[in-house]
Amino acid sequence: MVEYIGIEGIQRIVGRVGPAAFMKGLAAEIEADYRRWGEFDKSARHAIHSPGGVIELMPTSDGRMYSFKYVNGHPENTTQGLLTVTAFGVLADVETGYPLLLSELTVTTALRTAAMSALAAKWLARLDSRVMALIGNGAQSEFQAIAFHHMLGISHFRLHDVDRLATEKLVHNLQALGLPGVQLTSCLSAAEAVQGADIVTTVTADKRNAVVLTPTMIAPGMHINAVGGDSPGKTELHADILRRSDVRVVVEYEPQSRVEGEIQQMPPSFAVTEFAQLLTGTTPGRTSPADVTIFDSVGFALEDYSALRYLHKLQLDNTQGRRQIDLIPQLDNPKNLFALLAGAQTSLVRQNARMPAQPETVPG
Repeated sequence: MVEYIGIEGIQRIVGRVGPAAFMKGLAAEIEADYRRWGEFDKSARHAIHSPGGVIELMPTSDGRMYSFKYVNGHPENTTQGLLTVTAFGVLADVETGYPLLLSELTVTTALRTAAMSALAAKWLARLDSRVMALIGNGAQSEFQAIAFHHMLGISHFRLHDVDRLATEKLVHNLQALGLPGVQLTSCLSAAEAVQGADIVTTVTADKRNAVVLTPTMIAPGMHINAVGGDSPGKTELHADILRRSDVRVVVEYEPQSRVEGEIQQMPPSFAVTEFAQLLTGTTPGRTSPADVTIFDSVGFALEDYSALRYLHKLQLDNTQGRRQIDLIPQLDNPKNLFALLAGAQTSLVRQNARMPAQPETVPG
């Protein structure tokens, strides 16, 4: 039997500890795995693009466990009442190849994306950061706000979305949480939102080379958390922001980010730092309060590996409501796979033999 976490399962697991504590715990797992960067098999995700979006597979392994995530990105789905992003994933044992866990990752991806954003900001943003501009107030926005409030102490969120209803939704949801000391300011433009911000998070969905932030919006000392650009031809920052002499850009996995991130706008020689290098002390992040740091986040398979491993642990730690599915056959003789079908066929024959004969219908 294989452990299974569906929508009810993730509601149960996160509901038991709360979204903030879950993301804080997940961030710790992600950081621990990034510290083992050299142990992981790394590759850019396999993406198949279509006019409406993209479907991707994201695999990785540390030699003991293997994971993959299936994820889509279809920005226009919301016009049909569908989610922009859906996902599921598998955690498997490398030694046997047997899957250990099949899990939803739609909600979990939102949680791990926000956890990774806050984790990167912990290493890159100024310690006195208290104000964050949150541009793009869709499905990911609440998770970002909760993570930054609880992990970095952000107390003032300046909100903007081209869809006014999205901002109203975000304000309603955050107010309902009753986050202590949190101030919410709705802004009419991205330029207004970034005024006075220590951290700027962009998490927009349009699949295009957008210019959400321009050079004049960027003040010395800002940390930019660029989340929305995550595929070829999809960016949020004007290229001149990246060209600033005071900018330091951090990515998850450079070969993937060169294709999908904000740095797809830059030549191959453009210098970046991988997040793992910050953790090992190989390369510094912020060296001055005036530095402009950018986390060019596209999402990497290691983070989903961490999430699946974390979910598997939480599933096993608390058996209440735990579910399993018969995804893998259990056989007395592992060389006799056909016995499963032969047994089913025999049962069907016996069942038919027990059924009374039906009277023949004579045409009238």
